[in-house]
Amino acid sequence: MSDRPSLPPFDVARARRETPGCAHVVHFNNAGAALMPQGVLDAVMGHLQLEARMGGYEAAEQQSGVIDGVYQSLATLIGCATDEIAVVENATRAWDMAFYGVPLRAGDRILTGAAEYVSNYLAMLQVAQRTGAEIVVVPNDESGQVSVDALADRIDGRVKLIALTHVPTNGGLVNPAAAVGKVARAAGVLYLLDACQSVGQMPIDVTAIGCDLLTSTGRKFLRGPRGTGFLYVRRGVLEQLTPPFIDVHAARWVARDRYELRADARRFENWETNYAGKVGLGAAAEYALAWGLDAIQARVTGLARELRTNLANVPGVGVHDLGREPCAIVTFTVAGVPADDVRAALSAQAINVSTSTAPNNRLDMEPRGLPDLVRASVHYYNDEEEVVRLVRAVRGSI
Repeated sequence: MSDRPSLPPFDVARARRETPGCAHVVHFNNAGAALMPQGVLDAVMGHLQLEARMGGYEAAEQQSGVIDGVYQSLATLIGCATDEIAVVENATRAWDMAFYGVPLRAGDRILTGAAEYVSNYLAMLQVAQRTGAEIVVVPNDESGQVSVDALADRIDGRVKLIALTHVPTNGGLVNPAAAVGKVARAAGVLYLLDACQSVGQMPIDVTAIGCDLLTSTGRKFLRGPRGTGFLYVRRGVLEQLTPPFIDVHAARWVARDRYELRADARRFENWETNYAGKVGLGAAAEYALAWGLDAIQARVTGLARELRTNLANVPGVGVHDLGREPCAIVTFTVAGVPADDVRAALSAQAINVSTSTAPNNRLDMEPRGLPDLVRASVHYYNDEEEVVRLVRAVRGSI
């Protein structure tokens, strides 16, 4: 996997040729699950076929070099060492393994933002109820992103964790992850970053960000298979964390009444795993690296900017993204038309979008008085004609 091919700065036609789904649908649901490129599909199917021919255990043994290479690909993608990567079933499981591994007790505080993902916040509520720890929601600044000054003001001896979503599920906001990292490092507070929506659409460097833990998925902007995700654990904090559950992969049973955890991030993995999905995840990371994350970011942010501008010019359409430099996710409403009805109308024209519901984004959408939103998330294989087609279809739904 280390000998990745070199691709041109941006060849949209090539990206579309290498994406089979582009021939069948206009896909603006990349924040849900992006279309896989042919190479990822080949990697997954190839391993499944190998399992069918020779057996699952035997296929994993034969492909051990490829499987080990997945860790190198992911480490290269986010700028860390291979022993700091764990590959798990999905981003939520990755986040849970990290969060529930943090020792919290009564009086401890968790700082988070108003854009926090629903599943993350539910876990915080559960741990707060179990332990007596407190959740502190840091207010936004004037642009709508988490206020770094307000966060710094709330740091004291009770704060044991900063848990932040980099890019929320319900909008184009990009939180200032690196600025938060500086606060966390200066205070010596653990920093967990949910990068589920940012990995694959922009460069991510965990050293530059300064996070101790980072979680992400394969299926979104990274364009990998569903049912894959990964966790980064900085080597220096590994011994501060206890996996919430372990098995024979995560630990060794060294005596009748004693076990030893693995000495790397794979202590957060399970023994049984989807090897075909893991191989596909590695292929997706390599594919993104071959295009270049800077080039991908420039492409998707430019396309999203064009989509926002065109939607805002449609009477009755409101665009609701926050932040200083919005990313590839575009959220909007159509006056008098429920978001799910807009989604269904677009789906009937083979245009895929999704919706973000207010009950799943209470900290953000309720204070803004927003109803459910239509979410259109672009990727580099989308072209300008598809943007025009989407806007025309939205106009027709009013």
